[in-house]
Amino acid sequence: MIDRTDPSLADLAERLRALPPSLGPVRLVAVDGHAGSGKTTFAARLAAALDDAPVLHTDDLASHAALFDWQARLIDEVLEPLGRGAVAHYAGYDWHARRFAEQHTLPPAPVVIIEGVGAGRREVRPYLACLLWMELAERDSWRRGQRRDGPGMSAFWAGWFPAERAHFAADPSRPYADALVCQPATRSEGYRVLPGPGGTI
Repeated sequence: MIDRTDPSLADLAERLRALPPSLGPVRLVAVDGHAGSGKTTFAARLAAALDDAPVLHTDDLASHAALFDWQARLIDEVLEPLGRGAVAHYAGYDWHARRFAEQHTLPPAPVVIIEGVGAGRREVRPYLACLLWMELAERDSWRRGQRRDGPGMSAFWAGWFPAERAHFAADPSRPYADALVCQPATRSEGYRVLPGPGGTI
């Protein structure tokens, strides 16, 4: 169940709604960070605070053959239609079947969230109203991700480590983040949203 009572998310949602549109009628918000840093959970909770804003997961655009080479599909199939005020259509990748399968739609809502490693990459930043970075160290994030996925994904993680490091070495997102999102210390606490190195919202 999504918690809609976190005051930090309610405040952030109001600040995001107040931003000018960045992509046609859309305020595009990216949630970036290391694998395992809590991006998907945070994006779901933020979407709930935004009255169920649509969320695009970059895992649906990536594949085993192209972990980070998905920016052209994102721009052509998603961002360009949203910029025209049209519904975007794209195929999602099935990581078990190793093929693109399920069809997804993404409406041009007032706020649209894109989450995933590399969501704040340089090709995407011109379309963003806000870039949020999950403030959790690489080692801690990866440890969490491996614990979440279990030993059956150990081979995937072995290939992921150098791929993610290479991506962020060539195209870092954190220096451009408008805000840094810190994990709750306990279940009863909310997220902490701090000013980012790239600006504030």
